Amino acid sequence: MKIYFTAIGLFAITALAEIFGCYTFYLWLTLKKSPLWILPGVASLALFAWLLTLHPTAAGRTYAAYGGVYIAASLAWLKFVDGLSPDRWDFLGALVCLTGAAIILFPHVETITSN
Repeated sequence: MKIYFTAIGLFAITALAEIFGCYTFYLWLTLKKSPLWILPGVASLALFAWLLTLHPTAAGRTYAAYGGVYIAASLAWLKFVDGLSPDRWDFLGALVCLTGAAIILFPHVETITSN
């Protein structure tokens, strides 16, 4: 059971690194903030890429499952950073995506831990 929480935590940290990295470019290019914002953004995107290598499944499977977590994390970002509340359709969509991510990932995490 611990491996599942480790995988979920790793996906969450990975998503935050990617979203923050991309958001810094949004701050600079769209909101006209200082171009210095891209410095932590590039570091965050490099962290994101490195974190993806730590996941215990094949790269393609990791990316597929990560997509669901990214969607849910983006909705949390919408709420806590952008200050907008996701609606019921946002939550339903995230639930569907997270269910898909779990179906893709968790049977394979189990086989990795038994090897």
